[in-house]
Amino acid sequence: MRQQWFDEARFGMFVHFGIYSVGARHEWVQNRERLTDAEYRAYFENFDPDRFDATALARRAKATGMGYIVLTTKHHDGFCLFDSALTDFTSVTACGRDLVREYVDALRAEGVKVGFYYSLLDWHHPDFTVDGHHPRRDDANAAALNADRDMARYREYLHGQVRELLTNYGAIDYLFFDFTYPDAVDGWPGKVAADWDADGLLALCRELQPEMLVNDRLGIPGDFVTPEQYQPTAPLVTDGVPQVWEACQTLNGSWGYDRDNTDQKSATMLVEMLADSVSMDGNMLLNIGPDGRGAIAPRDERTLAEIGEWMLLHRDAIVGAGHAPLTPPREGVYTRRGDRLYLHLVSWPMGAVHLPGLAGAVTFARLLNDGSALRTSVIDPAQEASNMTPAGGPEGTLTVHLPIRRPDVLVPVIELRLSDAS
Repeated sequence: MRQQWFDEARFGMFVHFGIYSVGARHEWVQNRERLTDAEYRAYFENFDPDRFDATALARRAKATGMGYIVLTTKHHDGFCLFDSALTDFTSVTACGRDLVREYVDALRAEGVKVGFYYSLLDWHHPDFTVDGHHPRRDDANAAALNADRDMARYREYLHGQVRELLTNYGAIDYLFFDFTYPDAVDGWPGKVAADWDADGLLALCRELQPEMLVNDRLGIPGDFVTPEQYQPTAPLVTDGVPQVWEACQTLNGSWGYDRDNTDQKSATMLVEMLADSVSMDGNMLLNIGPDGRGAIAPRDERTLAEIGEWMLLHRDAIVGAGHAPLTPPREGVYTRRGDRLYLHLVSWPMGAVHLPGLAGAVTFARLLNDGSALRTSVIDPAQEASNMTPAGGPEGTLTVHLPIRRPDVLVPVIELRLSDAS
């Protein structure tokens, strides 16, 4: 099925890069600071991504344990990283490089799945109507600006650019549209599926790239749903049908490069979030924002390297794994791959961890980081009570005995080999 690779990969890289990276103040800098086109133009005229290395990016993703990358081909500001016949507001005009071409070629060479991000918004296009997210929304003549704007003409442009992306770069694995907002914003009406001709746009995707996955942000159902900056608390189900989903997360709350934002998540927190996602049959798409020259920021590189070290030892607990319909102990979460159950310990218990319902179901237990065996036991609750020894849990509980010293990894994982009947 089309989504098999996606379900198995579990971990991907989001890359937000554009002329806003030169501003280094968040990817919404034009919106936040109400910059005019003339003020924003300075970033276009000084866009020189001399350190953007698509091959290095693909290899960094692979080394971090990620199976796919999603690149912002066009963000809300309308600037395109690809060669477009429909606008000159592109990287080809700015710096003489089709960065999407470089990206696609590099990912294919490295065996990484190719994902495109494309914003439905476009603050640069003269027919995209001013709304509650537009940088011109507070201008004295803001309402009058819409008199000459025509969303029908913009839709034609939008569909034309999607056709370019899905025709000129070979097979694409994944397309992330962003975004629909039906509710009013600051008194301005929102934009809904009809504004994009979402049905027609999705049909175009199916026609040009029938094997490609498309997300849920057209305002109509897609192949998977994309919770952003929060973690679900259970596997996602709609009308009894399990949903394919992917949590989109940042390293520091910004998607584009934000030089002075140091609110960096730790590698440990991010690994815990990844394991949490997989435990509920979800993926995690972790974002980086290359700097104004196109390089991965050193602070981001350090975090990715730490995660990569953990994934090197614990890959089997993530890639190809998913939800286990079992009750984990309070210290962690389960993921499962075939006959292997993985307990990700977000806290390290003293001496032992007690696993409800697994007595008689486990043939071998080991720490995944070094492969060292762990002793297991099952205590008769009646005998346990009579000896006044510490309770290990209700009948049917398996006790896994642990060293006192916690393994020196971001998140310790116990691999449990299940019997055929489990």
